[in-house]
Order: sequence, then C-alpha cells, then structure tokens
Amino acid sequence: MKSARPPLPHSADVAARAGGSCRQPTAQGFMAAVGLWLRDHAGLLRALQWGVVVVYAALLIVPACLDLPEDSARIWNNLTIFAQFVFWGIWWPFVLLSMVLFGRLWCGVLCPEGALSEWAAKKGLGRPIPRWMRWGGWPFVAFALTTIYGQLVSVYQYPKAALLVLGGSTVAAVIVGFIYTRGKRAWCRHLCPVNGVFGLLSKLAPMYYRVDEAAWKASQQGKTIPIQAVDCAPLQPLRHMQGGSGCHMCGRCSGHRDAIELSLRSPTEEVVKVAAKEADGWQTALIVYGLLGVAMGAFHWTMSPWFVAMKQAAAEWLVDHDILWPLDTEAPWWLLTHYPQHNDVFSWLDGAALISYVLATALALGSGLLLCLAAGVRIAGPWRTQRLHHLAQSLIPLAGCGVFLGLSALTVTLLKAEGVPMFWANDARLTLLAGANLWSLWLGRAILARWSSGPRQALALMPLLAALALVDAAWGFMFWWW
Repeated sequence: MKSARPPLPHSADVAARAGGSCRQPTAQGFMAAVGLWLRDHAGLLRALQWGVVVVYAALLIVPACLDLPEDSARIWNNLTIFAQFVFWGIWWPFVLLSMVLFGRLWCGVLCPEGALSEWAAKKGLGRPIPRWMRWGGWPFVAFALTTIYGQLVSVYQYPKAALLVLGGSTVAAVIVGFIYTRGKRAWCRHLCPVNGVFGLLSKLAPMYYRVDEAAWKASQQGKTIPIQAVDCAPLQPLRHMQGGSGCHMCGRCSGHRDAIELSLRSPTEEVVKVAAKEADGWQTALIVYGLLGVAMGAFHWTMSPWFVAMKQAAAEWLVDHDILWPLDTEAPWWLLTHYPQHNDVFSWLDGAALISYVLATALALGSGLLLCLAAGVRIAGPWRTQRLHHLAQSLIPLAGCGVFLGLSALTVTLLKAEGVPMFWANDARLTLLAGANLWSLWLGRAILARWSSGPRQALALMPLLAALALVDAAWGFMFWWW
C-alpha cells in the first residue's frame, strides 16, 4: 500500500494483492481481491442491476393490475401473495440484514432505484445539487413520513399501495436523477427514505473500503499526467473517507491510486471511533425517534389494545357531540385504506388515531431514550452534546434488530398461512433481541470508556441498561404480553 505505482488493471493485480505480500493476512488479501474483482467486472454488475430492475418492476406492477386474491390464495398459487411475500417477507428484512453483514453492497450492486437514478442522471440536465436537497434532516423526515403513510394505505397488505409507495419512490428517484448531477446518485445521497437507515446499519459491517491517505499522497509525487478520477456515484469524498456509512460498496474505487482497498475491520470500529467526530443530531433523531420510535409505533398499532381503547373513546366522544364526519369511510384508497370487498376500510378517525398513536409512541420512547442517554453522558463526565450523539450510536444494533423483527413478523404470518411450523419464532426473536442488547451494551461500554473508567464508567452504564430495557419492554408487549 506504500507503492506509488498505479494499480495493475486486471487479474495479475488481483493475484499480486491476494498473495504477493507476506505481511498481508490471507483474509485481508482475499478481501482486497474481491474489491478488485468488483471493479473489473463493472459491466456484469450493471447487467445484474438491470435484471433486478426487471424483477422489481414485474413484482410491483403486475399484482397491482390483478384482482385482489381470495382468502384461500397462497404464496405458490397467487402472484399477488407471492409478491407480497417477496417484498415484505424476504426482500426488505434481508436487505436490512445485508447492511450489517456486507455494508451497503445492496445499494451499489443490486438496488433498482440506484441503478435507475444513475441512468437518468447520465441522460439528464446535469444541474448542480441545490441547497435545499443538502439539508441534513431529510433521512429522518423521509423515513418517518414514508413509514406513517405506508401504514395509512396498508402498504404491506395491498399491491396498489405497494406500487404507490415503492413505485412513487422509484419515480421520484428517476426525476431527481434526470434533473440533478451528471451520472451521480443525488437521490441516494440525500433523499432516499432508507438512506439514513442503511447508513447507520452499515456502520456495523465488518468490511469497508479502507483509504490510505499516505499512499494517496505518494501517488501524486512525480506525476506529470493527472490520474483519472473515480466515478463515485454516491459522491463520497474518497481521499478522506474513513467509514462505510455513505459508501455503496460498488468497487469502482478499489485500487485507486494504490490507496483504496476492500478490508476487514472490527464491527465496533466505526461506531466507537469514527462516529466520535461524525455523529450529529439528525442521526440521533433517526435512531431514537425514527427506528426506535416511529417504526415501533408502526409495528405496534395493529396489535395494541391501547390503540383500540383510544379509538373507541374518541368515537364515543364524537357520537355524543354529534360530530359524525370523522366516521366517514369514503376516503380514496391512495389516502386511507379502502377495500370494502375485503371488509378493510379506514375512516378519517382511523387515520387520525393511527397517526396519533405512532407519533405518541415515537415521542414517549424517543424522549425516554434520550433522557437515559443524557444521564449516561453526564455521569461519565462533563456534558457535551456531541457525546450524547455519540452514545446514541450504541443503540444502532438494537434499532436495526427491531426493524428486522417487525418486518419479519409478516414473514412469520405468511409462512403460518402456508402451514409451515413456526413454533420456534418467538425463541428466535428472543435470541436476536438478546444478541442485539449485548452488542449495544458492548458498544456503549466502549464509547463510555473514552470518557471515564472504573466505578464511574460502570455507573454510567446503568442509564444505558435502562434504555435497552425500555426498548425490550416495547417488543415484549408486541410479541409476548398482548
């Protein structure tokens, strides 16, 4: 990595990097070779992306053009149920899991929206990214609004709703790509509703593209011809890139200036070290009020007796005061769920109650978590707001696990309908939650160790344990107590 020579272009360089240095561990050499393979097979990867686009479009559009399935329909004899299972039972839960295992490889290699947005940007107007798009709050706002709207139209249950939410996002990605930048992914970088979530989860991945700034600088010495820049679609500052939260893992930069290579790392490295400087208030909001708040409320309301009691009380009050319009059920399907043939119709009261419940859950859980985190920071040492944002990053494993559990609940429901034994599901959930709690606790201990030690550090862990217990209790109600 200290050589100033430009990287060899093809398989010879892969072999040299993989085994040519006795100082480089075998695992690291293999990872570097994988990164170079991704770079050298860009055409194959683009073809794979377009294949995913075709499958994605078919599963999204065709079911929306068909009649809704009967109650007897099953995964293997009805395209609509099959598409529902693929999107919400397999696709999204395991895309989230892939972020933790491989970083944002999905974004760079498979994502249909990314491929379409980049393609549109190559054909489009090439305008500069405007200031409003660079606002740091978009990841949180887009995630919260998409999640709540998806619940209002029952996006998990009905193909038209799925086409509206997912297809609408894809159309927006193409429009943004056509207008802004030249061949880049402005949508993915700034406006994608799950960009922030993917960025947080990828901080836990055991692989990333390591940048050797010294080798980068050395590569410039003695050169009279400028080295061609990398076409980085997500617009990452490659020379100074330290973590993997914004990197799409596409491999285009692998070997660039003999200073960038795919490498292994500790799953704690980015959260404990890099996030100490990069964590900000919007990331904290996305963790505590988004993933652990809005998402929790969205998963909760269908099972919550509190939601039923709240809605019933509101309905009785409205009737007593002769205010009947909120009980009307004639809202269009694209605004509120409206499928009378399946006895599934939302009134205006239903919609208002759902929004209120989700926001109340987010406010209660998020604020409780912030108080716990703030107490931990203050006990560990002098108060600094940046420390609060840093400690909040320790909750990423538990937040990611929760979203995975919530989405996979539909997986379990659909498999039960197929007659697949799912008696083990709750045990698996408990195991995953326990593992996520331990991971978050380990990250929290490592972060607090930067500020305090001994008894003070142990005492500062107590509020973090309370935060974990608060989240666990919320999942306990959903899966075990209600």
